[in-house]
Amino acid sequence: MQDPEQQQPRTMAHARHSAGLPASIWVLGFVSLLMDVSSELIHSLLPAFLVTALGASALTVGLIEGVAESTALAARVFSGVLSDYLGRRKALAVAGYALGALSKPLFALAGSATMVFTARISDRLGKGLRGAPRDALVADLAPPELRGAAFGLRQSLDTVGAFLGPMLAVALMLLWSNDFRAVFWIAVIPGTLAVVLLVAGVREVRPAPAGRRVMPLQRAHIARLPRSYWWVVGIGALFALARFSEAFLILRAQDIGIALAWLPLTLVAMNIAYAASAYPFGRLADRVDHGRLLALGLAVLVAADLVLAHATGSAVLVAGIALWGLHMGITQGLLATMVANASPADLRGTAFGLFSLASGAALLAASAFAGLLWDVYGASATFLAGAALALVALAALAARPAGS
Repeated sequence: MQDPEQQQPRTMAHARHSAGLPASIWVLGFVSLLMDVSSELIHSLLPAFLVTALGASALTVGLIEGVAESTALAARVFSGVLSDYLGRRKALAVAGYALGALSKPLFALAGSATMVFTARISDRLGKGLRGAPRDALVADLAPPELRGAAFGLRQSLDTVGAFLGPMLAVALMLLWSNDFRAVFWIAVIPGTLAVVLLVAGVREVRPAPAGRRVMPLQRAHIARLPRSYWWVVGIGALFALARFSEAFLILRAQDIGIALAWLPLTLVAMNIAYAASAYPFGRLADRVDHGRLLALGLAVLVAADLVLAHATGSAVLVAGIALWGLHMGITQGLLATMVANASPADLRGTAFGLFSLASGAALLAASAFAGLLWDVYGASATFLAGAALALVALAALAARPAGS
């Protein structure tokens, strides 16, 4: 399932590998790092804030997370198509990061679950607007034979931010005696810095002169997306269905008795494993069969769910959460690489958007179902159901058609 662009002499590939990744890809990674510090300062505390301070149920948490994340993924269709139509990626990415930064004060001001829902939708809408153009920009900037490494690097730096944010949240909660709102205000700072760095530090590839602009969402253009691309869309949706929102990792930690101030450490453990594995597995994706790596990622997710279903103490909990992060490190950059490899260059934004739309619908269903199971049957049932769905995805992967 390799991109035809990758069929180059080994000497050329080696020379380009030696030259390293473009500076703008590194900058995009650090922009992601800063925004994730900002987002995870809030996200690592938000489930506990909703349940403890606002009296929300687990089902409410699941619905908020599911709708918010699905909004982010569905918004990628709009931004991806628009970036292809305009032939420009950076401006849309800037708009998305700016909306994410502007949403942060709403969390500190929220007095109800409805207000949190509004803030979360705004935050994730910003993520959706920037996601597809940014991923397409990475694919545009990276040499074809280094796409796996490029997506792995960006994902790894993004995930460094995703564990620095919860660590900072723990420190501030201890310093300020569990003052959720004060911590939420601090999140405004790294979010603003991310926007400034993106504007100043990323240089977009200038597209070749084109004739009349054509809207990518037309039957003739969608038909240009090959069968291999649609297979990736399908398997990505199955992955999302098997992996519900990480908010349930935080609720699981609270369920076994972890104190409020220490709850963000659940995401620290997950994201350390995620960050440590994303780049090495991204490099590996440039060399080995993608199907095998996806199967490995699903097997790790099954193990994570089984461990979390039976966790009764902090040591077992951390092991399950670390396995969850390893699964993310194996699969997330890989799926992005597969989308980039399977789509024409002028339709990459659209391809990432449609992929995210399918994944978003699955994530909404998964998070709502997980919340309902939690309220009715408890935490163990939620994670056992996740393991069962991951096994279904693994069976679908084993049955993939030749050439996909």
